[in-house]
Amino acid sequence: MRGFFSLDGPLYSFLSKMADFLILNVLFIVCSLPVFTIGASYTAMSYVTLKMKEGDEGYVFKSFFKSFKENFRQGTGMWMICLAVGFVLGIDLYILHNGEGTYVSVMKVAVLAALVVWFMVVSWAFPLLSRFVNTVKVTLHNALLLSMGNAPRALAFTFVCFASVYVTLYNAQTLSIGLLLWLMFGFSVLSFLNSSLQYKQFKMLMPEEKQEITSDMDFRIGDETEDPADSDPDKTE
Repeated sequence: MRGFFSLDGPLYSFLSKMADFLILNVLFIVCSLPVFTIGASYTAMSYVTLKMKEGDEGYVFKSFFKSFKENFRQGTGMWMICLAVGFVLGIDLYILHNGEGTYVSVMKVAVLAALVVWFMVVSWAFPLLSRFVNTVKVTLHNALLLSMGNAPRALAFTFVCFASVYVTLYNAQTLSIGLLLWLMFGFSVLSFLNSSLQYKQFKMLMPEEKQEITSDMDFRIGDETEDPADSDPDKTE
């Protein structure tokens, strides 16, 4: 019983992890309030949760703002692109919502499928930006290929996210409880889940741990040859 309540015990470990999730969640929400900073904030949160998965999270506050600062320009630019595409698809779906006929039904399915693919790409793009040095164009290209190549995991994460939102909005009672959970842990826990699903692929793409790295490799998928616009020394080049 003493071991259970000790500093090395499972209870302390669990409470410490939940405290990290709470801090990370608050940081993500606060730094996302201007809306245009959501990309940089999501990138920073992904950076921390990937480190958590590796067992090397360190200080959440310090790691978050390190990544937020280093990826602010690219993260913001990539978020604006993703937001514009998502907005167009959302408008298309809204226009088709009350339509009837076979053609409209086919178009609804096509737009919904495009929205799912869009979400899958977004869920890969910002974690990739947090760990690899590349241009926005290359990062989005890689995110598309990786999300398609890991479709079962990407679809599973998409389903969990959409189901979480649906349950939250189900009725007034679930809305009040759901909003509280989202404010406390929701975003950071989902980010950790996403990192857990992506970790195996990331580990295959990154150099061996504890290896002295200066300019080890360029992470590219395809024939893109643009120079990276970022020089984060902690990222894979």
